[in-house]
Amino acid sequence: MNDTQSGPGNRDADTVSAHISPANGLDVLSRNEVARLRDATQSGLQALLRRCALAVLTSGSISDDARELLERYPDFDIQVLQQDRGIRLQLTNAPAQAFVDGQIIRGINELLFAVVRDIVYVSTQIGSGQFDLHDSSGITHAVFDILRNARVLRAHQDPNLVVCWGGHSISREEYDYTKLVGYQLGLRGLDICTGCGPGAMKGPMKGATIAHAKQRRRQNRYIGITEPGIIAAESPNPIVNNLVIMPDIEKRLEAFVRVGHGIVVFPGGVGTAEEILYLLGILLHPDNAAVPVPLVFTGPRVAAAYFEQIDRFLRLALGDAVAERYHIVVDDPIAVARAMVRGVDKVRNFRLDTKDAFFFNWALNVPYDFQLPFRPTHEAMAELHINRDQPRHALAAGLRRAFSGIVAGNVKEDGMRAIERRGPFEIDGDPQIMRALDALLQDFVRQQRMKLPGSVYTPCYRISCAA
Repeated sequence: MNDTQSGPGNRDADTVSAHISPANGLDVLSRNEVARLRDATQSGLQALLRRCALAVLTSGSISDDARELLERYPDFDIQVLQQDRGIRLQLTNAPAQAFVDGQIIRGINELLFAVVRDIVYVSTQIGSGQFDLHDSSGITHAVFDILRNARVLRAHQDPNLVVCWGGHSISREEYDYTKLVGYQLGLRGLDICTGCGPGAMKGPMKGATIAHAKQRRRQNRYIGITEPGIIAAESPNPIVNNLVIMPDIEKRLEAFVRVGHGIVVFPGGVGTAEEILYLLGILLHPDNAAVPVPLVFTGPRVAAAYFEQIDRFLRLALGDAVAERYHIVVDDPIAVARAMVRGVDKVRNFRLDTKDAFFFNWALNVPYDFQLPFRPTHEAMAELHINRDQPRHALAAGLRRAFSGIVAGNVKEDGMRAIERRGPFEIDGDPQIMRALDALLQDFVRQQRMKLPGSVYTPCYRISCAA
């Protein structure tokens, strides 16, 4: 599978150099594709490949700083080699933790080639003008094509995929609870899809693996969907067996709601709040009033206050009717699993009645405002429209962008550098909503949901609460 040579690496970790052949999946590329992957100029793909590959090779690591891994392994390099029998990856000074007795771990091998697959496909197909990315339908078809190429979409299979959202920086009690929920979902034959990282993204998968083994269930899916800006801060957890790298956060979020048949939200921070607002904003659109998307917020008893805060904020910003689209279940994994089974059954019947696909939710209307990539510059953050003089789904879109900007300032390389250069983002809008948003974010900081426990959090934002 690979030829390896160990080395001392740097002071922090040993490294390994190796030539890797694909364990399965992608094994051929065109000469042009290989050339682009080896191109280290600004227009090439080598820097992107290096960043994503390093995140996969450090699978299981926990870091909030997207730059930390690159600084820890400054001599790491990856090159794609075109050979007569197919492609190989040349790894130089790769993290030793990805190898056992000189052999790369099979799961990491698979995820490495998934990285190559998705980077090449997005560059050659999505970026080639084949899809109209200025049109809502064109963006949805691009999302479909990326997922299909990654072999995520399965025909002839009943709906059973539960998307689990939540923070990577959660308490031990909250993490253990996510495993219990995953276990109950797995016992009922449900597969898991998450953002692929640690914490609430790993726990449900870990619980489900035990349940699936007990039920002697094979061909289980543990899908991780990420994007280049965040993968280094949330390295794929070891359980992911199908990794997909979407080109940006908006397409990542659309992929979740298109492939999932139900969604469970665990405690988290600003990234989780962004996901909640994205989904609820879509569900509040009049065109989606009849589309079933089972949604449960849940956590252990110690997290009850967290969901009370989220519920209060959502009701204040979007109106009490928003609560009709979700249920809050505290400290009851069995109730969560049963609610998902009932909800997924409704999804199945709805898809049959409307002749929609089981594997992709075509019926859901995702407005263009939710699809348009948002680049959180200081100017863009200051110009956000967060006022009540617009439909609720449009207000939710603005709030989602605010949280997206804070995520970027917290963990994404470009966002962190922008904050270092120019100071915090300025966020303004409806005074009542701004005060509620400020209180919510301050609670996240106090609960250490913005950074890993033990670190000191310096806010990357400043909220105007003027009357």
